This record gives sequence, C-alpha cells and structure tokens, in this order.
Amino acid sequence: MSIMHSAQAKSIGGRDGRIESDNKVLNLELTMPRTLGGRNREGATNPEQLFAAGYAACFGNAVIHTARQAKANVGEIVINAEVDLFMDAQQLPTLVVRLYAHLPGATQEQAEDIVAKAHQACPYSRAIRGNAEVTITVTSDAGASSQD
Repeated sequence: MSIMHSAQAKSIGGRDGRIESDNKVLNLELTMPRTLGGRNREGATNPEQLFAAGYAACFGNAVIHTARQAKANVGEIVINAEVDLFMDAQQLPTLVVRLYAHLPGATQEQAEDIVAKAHQACPYSRAIRGNAEVTITVTSDAGASSQD
C-alpha cells in the first residue's frame, strides 16, 4: 500500500478548545453545542460540522471522478452533508449521515448510477461503512430518489 497523501492536525482542549493543522492554514475555535450542554460560542465550529464538510468535499470529488470515468456531463455537482450525533441502543455516541447529491446535467438514472459508484469508492464512505448509517438522496434536473 502506498500513501497518496497525509494530513496532520491537533486538538487543544477537546470540543471546547481549538484545532489547528500542521501548516497552520486550519486554525479554528471549537465550541460545545448547546444541545450537548455547551456554550455554543459564536464564531466557533464543532467536530460534526467539520466531519460534514470533509465528507461533502470527499464525496463530491468521488462523484466528479466517477462521472469523468463514465464520460458523463453532469454539470456542477453539489453535495450537502448533514451529520447527527446521538446515543445508540448501547448508550454509545453514534453518527448518522445524510448526503444530498445534486447532479444538474445528468438524467436521474445516470445521476443515481454515478452516485452509487462514488459511494463505493469514496474514502469517507468506505471508512464509516458498517459503523454509521448513511442515507443518500440523489437529484438531477430530472427528479429525485433516496439510497441507503
């Protein structure tokens, strides 16, 4: 196995602290959301927002790559990600993810096929497969459908 890319970041103070990347480009204040008993400081983010942003970007790139392989003109794709943190039946914190993929230039059938293949290839999807529920809603200018 050969490493394609490495990234490093550190957290100082956990959910109510800050994070920074080794190159200092990412340097963000974190806040514990009120829903988790925190202060929800203005201008600060939380790990679930960061995960949603990272997943949306990674999944979007997988969709772009899959569309290129299929030689499909899908237009400018948009991926929205929603991440919920909840307690599962064993009282362990668990994530649920909802991805919304919009491929405006594709037919609905083409969009669904591309997104399904991208979900198999995306490193984030592969990393959490079997550990977090992921639901994907696919839209094109021709319609919409959901996949699990």
